[in-house]
Amino acid sequence: MRISFYTVGKGHEDYVREGIEDFTARVNRYYSCTWKILPPARHTGDARPQEAGPILAALSPDDYLVLLDERGRTWTSEQLAGFIATRANDSCRHLVFLIGGAYGVDETVRARAQFTWSLSTLVFPHQLVRLILSEQVYRACTILRNEKYHHS
Repeated sequence: MRISFYTVGKGHEDYVREGIEDFTARVNRYYSCTWKILPPARHTGDARPQEAGPILAALSPDDYLVLLDERGRTWTSEQLAGFIATRANDSCRHLVFLIGGAYGVDETVRARAQFTWSLSTLVFPHQLVRLILSEQVYRACTILRNEKYHHS
């Protein structure tokens, strides 16, 4: 199984780049893992419909899409690990975690997602969400292998 992190926005800011690169490299020990940064809409107003096209075009029909959204379901780290294990056991070829644009995603993208996940009821800057996401997926991988990183 491959894991990809898709995000709408600018490239990784310097203050989080090192952490994102580190945790992405760590995830690569378990699953092939990449980032795809999709450009934000260029016009003002509701950018979600304009951003939907490139998001949907980046996905293959058999990709399993997890949308990160504050209105989604929350998980513990152990539940995330179980989710990843289930996808791998179900022969999922490509698991995609999507961080939408600054104003969320269009309903067409929301409808395409197989699952909507909320990291927290708090709202975080997109740059920090990237770091948290990559760390939590790494943590989940270590939980699945019973490695020492996670302390429960």
